[in-house]
Amino acid sequence: MAKKILIGILFSVVLLKVQAQGTSSETTTPKFDNCKNIRSSERENCFRRTLQEYLLSFYDEPTIVKEQDYEGNAFVLFEIDKEGKFNTIYVNAEHKSIINALESAFEKMPKIEPAKYNGEPTYYQLRMPLKIPFNAKTYRSEDNPFIKEGTDQSKDTDTPLKKEYEQAQPDEYEQIEYNRPLRIPFSHELYNRFDQNMNLVGTNSHTATKSYRFNEVDPYYDFSKKREKMNYDVDSWFSRKLFNEHLAAFQTDKYWLTFDIAADLQLGSDADAAFNTTYNNTRAAYVQGGIGERFTFYGSIFESQGRFADYYNRFARSLAPVDGWEAIVPGRGVGKSFKDDGFDYPVTEGYLGYEASDAFYFELGMGKNFIGDGYRSLFTSDNASPQPYFKVDTEFWKIKYTNTWMSLRDTQSLTDSGAYTTKFMATHFLSYNVTKKLNIGLFEAVLWENEANRGFDISYLNPMIFYQMVEFSTGTEGGKALVGLSYKYKFSDRLNTYGQFLIDELATDDISSFNKSWRNKFGLQLGLKHYDLFSIDNLNFQLEYNQVRPFTYSHNTQTLNFVHSGQSMAHLWGANFRELLAILRYNKNRFYGHAKFVFGERGFEPEADSDPFYGSDLFGDEANRNADEGVNIAQGNRVNSYYAELEAGFIVNPITNLKLFGRAIYRDFDATTNNARTFDNNTTWISFGLRTDLFNRYYDY
Repeated sequence: MAKKILIGILFSVVLLKVQAQGTSSETTTPKFDNCKNIRSSERENCFRRTLQEYLLSFYDEPTIVKEQDYEGNAFVLFEIDKEGKFNTIYVNAEHKSIINALESAFEKMPKIEPAKYNGEPTYYQLRMPLKIPFNAKTYRSEDNPFIKEGTDQSKDTDTPLKKEYEQAQPDEYEQIEYNRPLRIPFSHELYNRFDQNMNLVGTNSHTATKSYRFNEVDPYYDFSKKREKMNYDVDSWFSRKLFNEHLAAFQTDKYWLTFDIAADLQLGSDADAAFNTTYNNTRAAYVQGGIGERFTFYGSIFESQGRFADYYNRFARSLAPVDGWEAIVPGRGVGKSFKDDGFDYPVTEGYLGYEASDAFYFELGMGKNFIGDGYRSLFTSDNASPQPYFKVDTEFWKIKYTNTWMSLRDTQSLTDSGAYTTKFMATHFLSYNVTKKLNIGLFEAVLWENEANRGFDISYLNPMIFYQMVEFSTGTEGGKALVGLSYKYKFSDRLNTYGQFLIDELATDDISSFNKSWRNKFGLQLGLKHYDLFSIDNLNFQLEYNQVRPFTYSHNTQTLNFVHSGQSMAHLWGANFRELLAILRYNKNRFYGHAKFVFGERGFEPEADSDPFYGSDLFGDEANRNADEGVNIAQGNRVNSYYAELEAGFIVNPITNLKLFGRAIYRDFDATTNNARTFDNNTTWISFGLRTDLFNRYYDY
């Protein structure tokens, strides 16, 4: 008896030294019968003393320990359930006989009064490391503490933890994206709806860098209010999802998420083609969301097959990459052959965006960027297929400064492993609102090769430098730099003008001598926008003139042309052209329509292999140029190009921009000399379809 008392005293010393972890003032300790009628302050000590007495009395040391002088460690995790029964959860020891002995000791423990949480029975856990042999001689307080694990509320249906799932149900979705830094899909038709609001006299907005974010436009255009006016009063789930809502939406006070399916289903006819039936079959899905108020994300996947008008199919094939794929579908990417004269072209896009503060926004993605106030851009446009990029927007006072770094693919050359070669491009654009009516912008871009000993040149990471100087410091052939100047002037709330002037290379000596040198590579844009034409609400008119001299955007190192995946990164016609376009747009509620007319004078290479090079084909070799002086716009194989497009439609769902539409295109392409790449072509193309308008698709090539 004295031996047991001594062991009990030693056990008590251990348990008294260790405090319970995570104990709540609302949780009571389990009670043995002998501990019920003592003071509450002594009940925990009583519980521990009684527990150790029972355990030592029930534990029977295994034979392997007694006879082989075994020494080691063991560990026991146990609980007292809501009925007061002891249960071992986990026992660990080197020998099975030791585990069995410990489990047997706990099985013999009597039922006691369980712990209580807020007055209701709950689970109570303890863990205990042990020295083996487990007896009074080997047991020391510093080695064998009893540690309380706390109440296990996860097993109690009446505790708050068991209600976490119910409490995690989302709130009612409130179109939260409208005041978050989430990109608005760049669609000319959609942007036309709030373009006037962004260009009112006196606003401090910066409209050149696209696409916009919702929280940039929200101060000028109330998306929620506009969408509410367009919503139909429908009750069924199917009707609400079809006409008014996202397919799925989730929102809490910490994060939000939407999911939608998308489509571009078109059927039409090219009256002048051998295969006169045209179609496009795009199935897509996209997700967008945010965490907190400043982090957003977007991801989409498109699976498409299509056959288009004959001129469009021929143009896609003329861009075919060097590795043998059949085409590059304009604006989308590499396409392989599909059935009769069609293409199969998958595309993925996405980004992560973070608004670090009111002044700084960072974005990493796969997509497109556009700089300019016009329908076209001579700086950077959305003509080419999506490209990887990292962008930083800095906005304060009357200034917005945008830096973008991109990785571009050259589909006309391959690495040793058979991949398309890559090149890098960095741009910055400074937009300054000089007055409440005048904005000026400064553009600069540089391209450089992904050479084995160079890779991504960190010299271009500095956002505050002049790229021309860096190009010079890295070697005269180290890259290709372009600069540009833009302006916008608001005559009134209904009328503004805009323009761009791009310099690829400018030889002042040649300009002063008026010799029309091939080195004078520059482009010019002048445009005008008139809102509410003839005082008709939402009838908007745009007139724009563009011209780009021969050899602009090309380079003596062909991989350094201003091209990604076979397509110009700026104007979709490349160089060596002048163009006048007029666009009339109208919308009312869910109905919209536009009329577009493009008149162009273009110069192509007389030979399909671009030798001699007249400055139109951006993949042309400047070493094979046709002349050093006397270079004029539309030189070479002159083409008069006329394009007219009429489209009218109905917006099925304004929140996803799903549209039913009908479109008619007439194109007259009159070449001076016909060859494999440039030839006379007249097209009348009529099509109808259902499209989720998430990006611009251009047919006016």
